[in-house]
Amino acid sequence: MASTGGARVNQEQRASPGGAGAQWASNATLEQIADRLRAAASVVVTTHSKPDGDAVGATLALARSLNRCGGKATVLYLDPWSSIFDPFIADTPVIHEHRNVWAEPALADPAAVAIVDTGSWNQLADARAWLEPRADRTVVIDHHVHGNPEVASMRCIDPAASSACELVAEVCLKLLGLQRSSELPLDIAEALYLGIATDTGWFRFSNTSAKAMHLAAELLEAGARHSMIYQAVEQNDKPARLKLMARALEHLEFLDHGRIAMMTIAHRDIVETGATMEDAGGMSDIPNCVGSVRVVAVLTELAPSLTKLSLRSKPGAGAVDVNRMAQRFGGGGHFHAAGAKIPLPLREAADAVARALTDGTP
Repeated sequence: MASTGGARVNQEQRASPGGAGAQWASNATLEQIADRLRAAASVVVTTHSKPDGDAVGATLALARSLNRCGGKATVLYLDPWSSIFDPFIADTPVIHEHRNVWAEPALADPAAVAIVDTGSWNQLADARAWLEPRADRTVVIDHHVHGNPEVASMRCIDPAASSACELVAEVCLKLLGLQRSSELPLDIAEALYLGIATDTGWFRFSNTSAKAMHLAAELLEAGARHSMIYQAVEQNDKPARLKLMARALEHLEFLDHGRIAMMTIAHRDIVETGATMEDAGGMSDIPNCVGSVRVVAVLTELAPSLTKLSLRSKPGAGAVDVNRMAQRFGGGGHFHAAGAKIPLPLREAADAVARALTDGTP
């Protein structure tokens, strides 16, 4: 993979400012972004709604690095984070969405804003009114193939990166004046390892590159505890989640001669098993173990006329670009992992997705 520090930014990308007509592409290097954030007296670091391991790891690592080099950084989460991330957050200054969040002093007039792991208004909707007037002082560090360039005046976008944490790691090194990730402080190293490990599916997914593995090895040298991180994230389920898995498997369907697996999770399934919406995540791994399956679609009822769609595809010959499929329903993501929110009841949404996957018509 080419270096994201500078070589990936071509002249066309450098000429793409934020705003109407700009392309979703880099117009700054990670070094330039590090310089911009270092010069800011105060920084708000934020990410997409419903933060996952990569989002949590990237925000924490960046905020901690800024605070260690003399800055004043605060993390803003637009939703409460999953309790599995509590051991990682520790004493990092964090604000999460609540009724009076925009009255928080740290959000009044930050010198800079850093958005990691997204640049899409769809995933920043709750903060859009706050972010739009601050676009000229906002930077984005992201690895997704689609976004809204007007979100930030400075952007470093690398879809080849395994995770946002892979990119943020380079920013952390530049902020702290270090040469190797093995020199990073433990709390920063473990935050970065959390993001890389979870976004690569614990180094199983096709985005597991040599660069990601080398970085992970250096983070282990820095003291990151692989077993602790894995157990905190993957072996911390409640009994209710297993009951919900059983319900989801009851609704499992195979289409197109076993190439497509679809699962639906109704709101009543969540209520009757005593689970939560958070427990409904990560179900796509179950049908993916079937050899014939190339695409998994999991549909979860969010409201009577709103359904969450999660799509996963296996790499290899004939791999399906689920990002393109998700875009047809107003969402997006990566080639092998994407999602959308469909304004239809669960059954109607499932039928529409089945048609789109089998004959190409929503």
